[in-house]
Amino acid sequence: MSQPPQHSSHNVRRVVLPSGKTIEVVYIEEQHLASFAPLSSEQATDLHVCADCDSELVYPTEWEEAGATHWDVSLRCPNCEWAGTGTFEQDVVERFDEELDRGTEALVRDLKRLMQANMEEDIERFVSALTAGHIVPEDF
Repeated sequence: MSQPPQHSSHNVRRVVLPSGKTIEVVYIEEQHLASFAPLSSEQATDLHVCADCDSELVYPTEWEEAGATHWDVSLRCPNCEWAGTGTFEQDVVERFDEELDRGTEALVRDLKRLMQANMEEDIERFVSALTAGHIVPEDF
């Protein structure tokens, strides 16, 4: 039995860190094209919610304008690997984009907290090494 055709694609999202640096997050995925399912109108109200597992982590893999008031959007759920496509009205896509922005902000906040915690650990280790005499002027 032959396997369904596979399609490898990637998405890039730019995130501006508080320091002003910009990083690019690349999502690489291999999908079975047969796993894409069209979305019904009931599923189109909250695009960030998975149609199969109700996870709120659905993200777009592709989107493009489909006229003056509609968008063609391909979606993927990282929780259950569901994928689907559909054409959605501008206001639905705008709500989805706002939800994606909120998710990005949450990730950046978590990144800041993680960077702060790591820096605190580094400083504590450095101070401990200084206090114990493990670092001397010759080390610099």
